[in-house]
Amino acid sequence: MIKKNEENPGSELPKVNAAPAVDLAAWLEELPPTMAQAQLLALALPRRTETFSYLQPNMQLALARRLDRRDLVEIVTQMSADDRADLFNHLTPEEQQRLLRGLAREEREDIRRLSAYAEGTAGAIMTSDYATLAADMTAHEAIELLRRKAPEKETIYRSYILDCERRLIGSIRLHELILAAADTRIEEIMDHAPVSVALDSDQEKVAQLIARYDLLALPVVDKGGRLVGIVTHDDAADAMQAETTEDFQKIATVRPFSQSVREASMGVLYRKRIFWLVLLVFGNLFSGAGIAFFEETILAYVSLVFFLPLLIDSSGNAGSQSATLMVRALATGDVALKDWRNLILRELLIALALGATMALVVFPVGLLRGGSEIALVVGLTMLLVVIIGSLAGMSLPFLLSRLRLDPATASAPLVTTISDAVGVLVYFWIATAMLSL
Repeated sequence: MIKKNEENPGSELPKVNAAPAVDLAAWLEELPPTMAQAQLLALALPRRTETFSYLQPNMQLALARRLDRRDLVEIVTQMSADDRADLFNHLTPEEQQRLLRGLAREEREDIRRLSAYAEGTAGAIMTSDYATLAADMTAHEAIELLRRKAPEKETIYRSYILDCERRLIGSIRLHELILAAADTRIEEIMDHAPVSVALDSDQEKVAQLIARYDLLALPVVDKGGRLVGIVTHDDAADAMQAETTEDFQKIATVRPFSQSVREASMGVLYRKRIFWLVLLVFGNLFSGAGIAFFEETILAYVSLVFFLPLLIDSSGNAGSQSATLMVRALATGDVALKDWRNLILRELLIALALGATMALVVFPVGLLRGGSEIALVVGLTMLLVVIIGSLAGMSLPFLLSRLRLDPATASAPLVTTISDAVGVLVYFWIATAMLSL
């Protein structure tokens, strides 16, 4: 890492040439914008472009707006196709036109095409910098061609074989070319059924396929089977990280936002959090209504109030556990909608065991606080609310998936609110029925 010189940040420049570009980018982000711009422009163009690519999106955007068009065009031209498309999408329409006017025709068409795909799809995270070969080439000819293409391609570790209409008909790894005899034809050693995805495939599915088949890159094809780009493993990892961050935000009942927490304004954080908090307030009113309905029972047996927080919290905690496990399992593909029937039965048995154990723990406390009758009420309620909470927490993600909604919406606070309302009704219904006898 580059150590920051607080008194004279510019004195670090001689040291940055030996630093990894990712560390240099982190160092620039700590500088004031004016100084960061000066330090960036002091670098050689290849080094400047590589460093710029590692900057956070907000820093890239800030520098892009400060740089002269000529300097910005030089950087954007050297950037990988997917990175410059990402930057382009963050610019205002006026800034986009300003940039496009300085680019060569090939870069203009490429950036317009890549930036047109819907966010969150394979098309939005793919790059057009891929290597292609002809099926009738020899291994020697292919290696010579890749040697010439390497500097301008995202990766050459896997090349793609296309027919005369650019349909994907195969792929081949670099080490297979190196190990093959010089006169071996590509069609003899290539993979004739490469894994691929459609342009509109969800980026989460793309990342799962790359992980499942252990690929460095995944080809993206249009409806006619023509190759239009590739998604590299690092871009898929970035997309997966963004998906995971979004899931965590939804699990916390926060509306998703793209900025980091440190960079998000107070207004953004307020707007993203207030909706669900207000909605859950109305959900909690059901718990209050349940308590009011059983007011006579509560007045007759005040000791019941002591156990109310314990019981509804236990139901919510059990539901949150189940919901979190299912949301993650659905996101990773570990389970699917068809598994619901088997999982619900297994969850019922697990919830029975959990509820019985917790009932045994709380039963002696009930004896001490209210006697045997209160202990029976509390123990039976604990068993039932843990079962209800667990089944609700497991089922909600499946229900949302069936409705084509994000399972992460079945978040811990939502499940807890439902479990609380149901728990209050179950508790006082059992108390009223048993104690009145």
